[in-house]
Amino acid sequence: MKRFWDQATVSTVDSAGGGGFTVLLDGRPMRLPGSGILHLPGRALAEAVAEEWQLAGGGKGGEMRLEEVPLTRVAATAMERIAPDPAPSAEAIASYGGTDLLCYRATEAPLAARQAAEWQPLLDWLAQACAAPLRVTEGIMPVAQDSAALAALAQAVAAHPPLELAALGVAVPALGSLALGLALSRGRINAAEACRLAFLDESYQQELWGRDEEAAQRQENVERDVHLAARLLTLARQ
Repeated sequence: MKRFWDQATVSTVDSAGGGGFTVLLDGRPMRLPGSGILHLPGRALAEAVAEEWQLAGGGKGGEMRLEEVPLTRVAATAMERIAPDPAPSAEAIASYGGTDLLCYRATEAPLAARQAAEWQPLLDWLAQACAAPLRVTEGIMPVAQDSAALAALAQAVAAHPPLELAALGVAVPALGSLALGLALSRGRINAAEACRLAFLDESYQQELWGRDEEAAQRQENVERDVHLAARLLTLARQ
């Protein structure tokens, strides 16, 4: 769409209007797709959203693309779709615990050893931090996880407020791992480490056969999403 504003600024919202902060485009409050005003809980996140809109389109009259405002898109999802009823989103995210990437090990001894060395410490951490020990298997055949462990993971996910759930909703599917997503959320690992661990298999194959351009593009997309999620988690907590 055409950029119609000159200045994107941050404004406080009084308690009668719901409190928090909003972004103004030439003095007019930014609205969600459903026409409600975008309310953000902290100034740091509001300023980051305003910065996206200040840069988008390159100036008044320029062509703006939604890809230029990723924080806005995820925050809007949190406020408009998740906040009214967080349970479905939390359940969808928690379901990744039943087929977590870190639980499926290779049949090739060198790769399996690398996976055990890199992944098992995180699963051990998850077992302690969330009371959720997960079973590990070899190959791709599904392994049934203990119902108590899955319930504990669901509880850990549900404890996140809507903005953080939205961030997990980006990171966990991208990584294919709830364990990595929760470790990211709790500061056990950063975005770069989460991506490195998620692509352990691909890195091993690249060492053997060289770079695959399609796989490399997929990895770049995942890295972009995970870094976005990590940034949103950080801003939402400031």
